[in-house]
Amino acid sequence: MNARERLYIPLDQLEPEAALTLARELAPEVGGFKVGMDLFYQGGPQAVQEVVRLGLPVFLDLKLHDIPQTVARGVRAVRRLGVRYLTVHAAGGEAMLRAAQAEADEDLRLLAVTLLTSIDLQAARAIGWQETPQEIVLRLARIAHDAGLKGYITSGEEAAGIRLLAKDAVIGVPGVRRAQDAAGDQRRVVTPRAALRAGADLIIVGRPITQAADPVAAAKAFVEEIAEGEAV
Repeated sequence: MNARERLYIPLDQLEPEAALTLARELAPEVGGFKVGMDLFYQGGPQAVQEVVRLGLPVFLDLKLHDIPQTVARGVRAVRRLGVRYLTVHAAGGEAMLRAAQAEADEDLRLLAVTLLTSIDLQAARAIGWQETPQEIVLRLARIAHDAGLKGYITSGEEAAGIRLLAKDAVIGVPGVRRAQDAAGDQRRVVTPRAALRAGADLIIVGRPITQAADPVAAAKAFVEEIAEGEAV
């Protein structure tokens, strides 16, 4: 996997047509696209398939979290869309994760979401967790690992611990920012170089690229920084 192939762009906060236009512009410069809830809820499966037709891997970020049978049916339906990755919440428990994994196949890899990157220690305590975010992530990652999942979404701060747990897994890190970029509503952010050093495979970058004055130039700058991180 080269530097460009690692870079995934979320097509979030955009109307379906605007998202597809941006995807077409960025396709030669990036490794894949993330379709999240807002685009999926606006454009439905058709929007996902239009992005898939661009020929790059698509990461469908629906964070499925329900009773095992319901999640299994959801995974079965998503298989028909041709996406490469699908997120499920590790907090759904081992039975739910096993049911989901049973419906995945070689062409669809499930990525377990451990703890949202918008949740810091204070937010975790308010929810009722007494552990640190790092401890929560590793506990949930172990549950997903035991259920047979081979992919994770996690902050770069916890990616190294997951890599030790699952050496062959695909690890996606959102909330990646260069030193000069605003963090936005992300709380646990890392630079591309730090994400790579922690073991990330997929570098997920949203607003610093999608809201840039020149998204193509911004994507190229991130690819260059990822390449520099690989060379270290």
